[in-house]
Amino acid sequence: MLRTDLPKIITETLPGPKAQEMINRRKEAIPNAIGCSYPVVIARGEGAMIEDVDGNKFLDWIGGVGVLNIGYSQPEVVEAVKAQADHYFHGMINVVTHEGYIALAEKLAQIAPVKGEKKKAYFANSGAEADENAVKVAKSFTKRPNIIVFSGAFHGRTFLTMTMTSKKAYAAGMGPLANGVFRAQFPYYYRNPEGMPKEKALDYYMKSIEDVFEQCAAADTIAAIVVEPLQGEGGFIPAPIEWVKAVRALCDQHGILLIADEVQSGFCRTGRMFASEYWKEAGVQPDIITTAKSIAAGVPLSAIIARAEIMDAAAPGSIGGTYCGNPLACAASLKTIEIMERDHLAERSCEIGEKVMARYRQMMEKYPVIGDVRGLGGMIGIEFVKDQESKEPAPELTGKVIAECAQNGLMVEGAGTYGNVIRFLAPLVMTDEQLEAGLDIFEKAVADCM
Repeated sequence: MLRTDLPKIITETLPGPKAQEMINRRKEAIPNAIGCSYPVVIARGEGAMIEDVDGNKFLDWIGGVGVLNIGYSQPEVVEAVKAQADHYFHGMINVVTHEGYIALAEKLAQIAPVKGEKKKAYFANSGAEADENAVKVAKSFTKRPNIIVFSGAFHGRTFLTMTMTSKKAYAAGMGPLANGVFRAQFPYYYRNPEGMPKEKALDYYMKSIEDVFEQCAAADTIAAIVVEPLQGEGGFIPAPIEWVKAVRALCDQHGILLIADEVQSGFCRTGRMFASEYWKEAGVQPDIITTAKSIAAGVPLSAIIARAEIMDAAAPGSIGGTYCGNPLACAASLKTIEIMERDHLAERSCEIGEKVMARYRQMMEKYPVIGDVRGLGGMIGIEFVKDQESKEPAPELTGKVIAECAQNGLMVEGAGTYGNVIRFLAPLVMTDEQLEAGLDIFEKAVADCM
């Protein structure tokens, strides 16, 4: 059964003949800008496994870039979507009320660790839409025009969110970009300025926010500060709790809202339902949470959650959209959350993360090309360098490791400002045997590519 199988390549080459034919068709039909370097054409997926059109089996540690925390083709979610489809596919919430939208909003208001007693939620279709909507709501509530984002951030590819995103390769040829978006330094402690004592780091990174107030936009013009609790595209860098506390205090001092972008880190990925639960445990909470990806096991959906007074500040008609909170997506999400809670996937994320971190740390002692390993729960990054002393990024090696893993039935993906991080985003339903097989393939790839 594919769900419990191990990786196995049966074709002489990758891609195999059927996959190559499909990839050739792709090149003729799809824009080149939608890149894909993996030799995989999926025929079916179960759990953490993919079978391609040639019968090769791959262990997927990308998980749709964080979409498949409960794995491919979860049978109960499939049945929930089928049951909803028997009644109706679509019911636009601006026109008719459907119970799935209400029930999901109620559930997210119950579990999301945002500030406030009474909370509300509403839905969009993608992470970028959620982030853009959160900024709209924050501006409506504060009556302020500007926001602060961070180095290494990824928030999407819409007009506003590609401005918010740090890496400008995502906005090549798309300018001019949106106004009122200012950038401060994210606390990337592994790459602190050379010679900086660790005890000086917090002040250094907080000063970069203060510098925005001084040099770009006064504090009383800032509607929100947008933070990924654990940066994804930026290199899987957790926001240090002491820094989060300081940012929360700064926001409170100046009347600024704190937005947690949990598009990639939400839904059990980090060992909590939301990564910002770690913030709550430390005594601070965001004002708004945005989330998407694993919210509905692959059916397009995203959510914005905040206290009622923030949500109700938006003008009538200024939020919402045709497909937002689609009934099929809401049915998938309600069942997904039920399964996550029932099967304790947050705890499973911690178990997987402990095993991966232990193996990665052993590898870091053996292989001088590994500079750092870091993460929360089952969201882990491993950073490759030319040597551990200089910390010079090694993006070429990183690319070779990714390609070598794919050739042996393991799919992993890169990340990081310098293209030298490999992310671990495996489905949390992966078996222990699959995890060990994947770790063996990964370590051999590192050793062979050095």
